Amino acid sequence: MRAGTHLDAIATGYASTNVPFVAEGGAAVASSLQFEYERAIERADAALRVFEIEAKHAQINYGKYALSGTIAEIVSRVDAAARLYDLTIVSQADPDCDTFDNQLPQELLLQAGGPLLFIPYTFRGAFKASRVGICWDGSRLAARALRDATPFITEADALTIITLNASDVPADASPDRLVKHLARKGLPAKTVSLQSDRGNLQSSILSIAADESLDLLIMGGYGHSRLQETVFGGVTREMFRSMTLPVLMSH
Repeated sequence: MRAGTHLDAIATGYASTNVPFVAEGGAAVASSLQFEYERAIERADAALRVFEIEAKHAQINYGKYALSGTIAEIVSRVDAAARLYDLTIVSQADPDCDTFDNQLPQELLLQAGGPLLFIPYTFRGAFKASRVGICWDGSRLAARALRDATPFITEADALTIITLNASDVPADASPDRLVKHLARKGLPAKTVSLQSDRGNLQSSILSIAADESLDLLIMGGYGHSRLQETVFGGVTREMFRSMTLPVLMSH
């Protein structure tokens, strides 16, 4: 609503491929699969009906479509669709539930080619980005996230650059240099630096976010696919599990 943008909603319904073999043979298996697909598309359509009510009420320009199929098919199609958008918004699934909803956003981070805005599953109320935290370690991924988040950064009321273990950051990409870079654009920022053990980086970031009353975190998403296995860095992996505020990630 604030940006006057077009919003497309994609709802996914997964069909299980673990259809048991039955004595009647292939025809019965095909029938069972078709039933699974039909139920999957019904679930997706139901979600979109809820979305459409909200979108019409908000008077925004929107589109919607439902996808059903196997997990692999849906991953491929949603990955491809996301590459056309400036921003993809995904919800963090309940980390206590072992569902594919937990995996799709992670796959999107690596394959979409653009920023993802993660909304915690516990989040309630309207999203705002008045107070924005920039996680900065001088890396390529941090720089990518910073650039991708420009629309949020330029509209923010306050910017906080968060750096852990600043001595590890290249001098030519130090937090102080980033402050000067942003100041040239008329974007004043302050820095918060902490020393933190490797195992506590994510909790340290969230602690700073709470202390600074941040509405949004911006960070690089570290990960790669290796022999069909998706592997994420420790901070990214832990943020998926226990984010406490919206997080914009870029890979």
